[in-house]
Amino acid sequence: MFDLSILNYVFIAIPILVAITFHEAAHGWVAWKLGDDTAYRLGRVSFNPIRHIDFIGTILVPALLVLSGVGFIFGWAKPVPVHFGRLGSPRRDMIMVAGAGPGANIILAILSTVALVLSQSFGLNTLSSILIISIEINILLAIFNMLPLPPLDGGRVATGLLPSELATRFSKLEPFGLFIIVGLIFIVPRVTQEMGLGIDPFDWLVVSPREFVTSIIYNFIGIR
Repeated sequence: MFDLSILNYVFIAIPILVAITFHEAAHGWVAWKLGDDTAYRLGRVSFNPIRHIDFIGTILVPALLVLSGVGFIFGWAKPVPVHFGRLGSPRRDMIMVAGAGPGANIILAILSTVALVLSQSFGLNTLSSILIISIEINILLAIFNMLPLPPLDGGRVATGLLPSELATRFSKLEPFGLFIIVGLIFIVPRVTQEMGLGIDPFDWLVVSPREFVTSIIYNFIGIR
């Protein structure tokens, strides 16, 4: 008999792959149009998800989290290479390139919402389930990536907006960004739970805002 849990993972994997593919391709496309063709020449301006998969971040880490039963999936795609010095106006264009990824996720969430309304009208329940996951994933990715912390997109947007001296200091956080993110997601909640404090920055900064936004969407289209 086919394992329904495997089918559930397939339903989750499809919108995740679409979300990260459009996210990364959007970075590369905007950079290409603004003067840096690095991503284009490397074939990263593509809707082929294989070109954006990072073995550790896209496959190994999510798989280990699923097997460990922690209750959520965390991962990342292969970053799109961008040489900001090749852009016409590096500071301004860096903001546009960084914002393109979350912007693509917002567009996908909107398109998924429209498709969800249509699918429910025709009673396509399986497709509706996938589209709901797509909405949730794309809203989460948009909010998470816009956190003002390098190397996230929000960190690059903040770098582009800050005065030069502050931007230089702020950008020096980038080598430590991944460790800070891991700490906020995994370490702080576990440690504070043991202390009886229950502090969960990821829930405050990403999960709760996502639930707020999606609740507005679902109420608006009348499905929840």
